[in-house]
Amino acid sequence: MLDKSNMRQIIIDSANQLKTGLELAKGIKTEGSFKNIIICGVGGSALPANVLNAVAKPNIPVFSHRDYGLPFFADKNSLIICISYSGNTEETISALKEATTKNLKIIGFASGGKIENLCKEGNIPLVKIPAGIQPRCATGYIASSLIGVLENSGIIEDMSADFSETSKKLTEIILPMEKEGKKLAKKLNKKIPIIYASNSFKAVARIWKIKFNENSKTPAFHNYFPELNHNEMVGFSELLKNNKYHFIIIKDKNDNPRNLKRMDLFASLLKKKGSKIDFVETKDGSMLFKVFSTLLLGDWVSYYLALQCKIDPTPVKMVEEFKKLMEK
Repeated sequence: MLDKSNMRQIIIDSANQLKTGLELAKGIKTEGSFKNIIICGVGGSALPANVLNAVAKPNIPVFSHRDYGLPFFADKNSLIICISYSGNTEETISALKEATTKNLKIIGFASGGKIENLCKEGNIPLVKIPAGIQPRCATGYIASSLIGVLENSGIIEDMSADFSETSKKLTEIILPMEKEGKKLAKKLNKKIPIIYASNSFKAVARIWKIKFNENSKTPAFHNYFPELNHNEMVGFSELLKNNKYHFIIIKDKNDNPRNLKRMDLFASLLKKKGSKIDFVETKDGSMLFKVFSTLLLGDWVSYYLALQCKIDPTPVKMVEEFKKLMEK
């Protein structure tokens, strides 16, 4: 059995994370007049920040900080959100410590570890995430609880009805999408996936890329329209002859019409060079449903690509080995 940790069941259960996340956020909020939100987190713990910008409309700018400490512009007018699924991510711990030293407003998200301890010591609000899965598999928990806390704090509008409806609809489509994902995965054997989308869905493209990296243990890359038409596509002028790539273009019918034209023209150029391309059409519904249903498909594709390659999709041994080396 390749799937030793039963990731398939984790994917099936993922629709329930949206409702659970909102429940985890109940009663947790912060008060203040903020000019920006800085979300500190790396790896799988950083993915909810991408989702937030895609599906919600905060009334202040949101910045994703994937590094040690805090960005230079963090000050008393910033809300600092520290996300570490394990609670032991050193970059995020350093950010929390700096924010504490500067007496900034902080909210923590973790399943335990040092982040939980630091939040308790500093009387910092903490959303405790259920433990036991890989950080990249907890995006629903963290994204929904993050949005719930921001709702409680008056920073974004109430999205609870949308989350409830999206959770229900995802449950209905999970198994049909499994078949769709398995079908696309068969086309990706021994290929390097390149995932493209519009600016509105660039966070989704990035998460697909990460799922290929961590689930399928394969290189993958992402970018977005129109930017890639001005630079990146030229890089494939000669390399396409090697036929190592498979392009996946995430397409939403409500994308800017000029971007839709760019997608079609770009795909046409690639096909003339003999490259393989698949369009992934987003499903009808709210932006929240579009994002999470497309992410769900990415989970299935990367999961079945792993199985095709005789790989257990759950462990990330290289990451764990690297962390041990960093501790020396």
